[in-house]
Amino acid sequence: MEDWDSASFFKIHADTPREGPGETADVAWAAEIAGLAPDARVLDAASGPGGDMGALLRAAPDGHVTALDKHGHFIDSVRARWGHDKRVTLKTGDYLELEGTFDFIWCAGAVYFVGIEAALTAWAPHLAPGGAVAFSEPCLFTDMPSDGAIAFWDGYARLTDADGIADHVRAAGFDTRATRKVSDIGWETYYRGIEDRIKTLRPGADAGLLRMIEREEREIADWRAHKSETGYLLSVVTPRS
Repeated sequence: MEDWDSASFFKIHADTPREGPGETADVAWAAEIAGLAPDARVLDAASGPGGDMGALLRAAPDGHVTALDKHGHFIDSVRARWGHDKRVTLKTGDYLELEGTFDFIWCAGAVYFVGIEAALTAWAPHLAPGGAVAFSEPCLFTDMPSDGAIAFWDGYARLTDADGIADHVRAAGFDTRATRKVSDIGWETYYRGIEDRIKTLRPGADAGLLRMIEREEREIADWRAHKSETGYLLSVVTPRS
């Protein structure tokens, strides 16, 4: 995309509390569906700056949470908040290349980079018996989405509805236990962090940063215009026995 500038993007997204839509209630719901034990081993795959770490630690208070992200500055952000906690391990790396075994793999908004089948296939060998995966995926909530709702996802080729997501889960050898939409509150929590960051950066921003600010503002406006038609679907899935 001609207005894409990675340096400006990360300048806007630096020090934001989340790197994607969501709220603590999402984690609590998924953990309950998964039957997460208090001493569970949890992976926060593509953790970003650690927006879900607190909720994951509350879901498994006697367990251990590993935060994994390929961007070292995000892991540094997690370290600043959670590095003192002995229940936390921090790793920089590919979220498909895992080490160890986990009872619960949580992935908020990053599966779409590789596809549901690729992610679940990579994670399956690292799930303990009875383990579960929870992930959020772009989803159409209507049979007749507007052009604007589809365009919001910027040409995402795998964009589908809840049934289509379940089909990809089955193709990977998993079954869907339950689903729920990521709420408007979860989206607004994310976008308000971005809007607050933009307010501090706009004064004195160069041309490249201004273009990225405008791009972010268009995305926020587009989601607010089409939020009834599309968003994220959170799925809790388990390997087919």
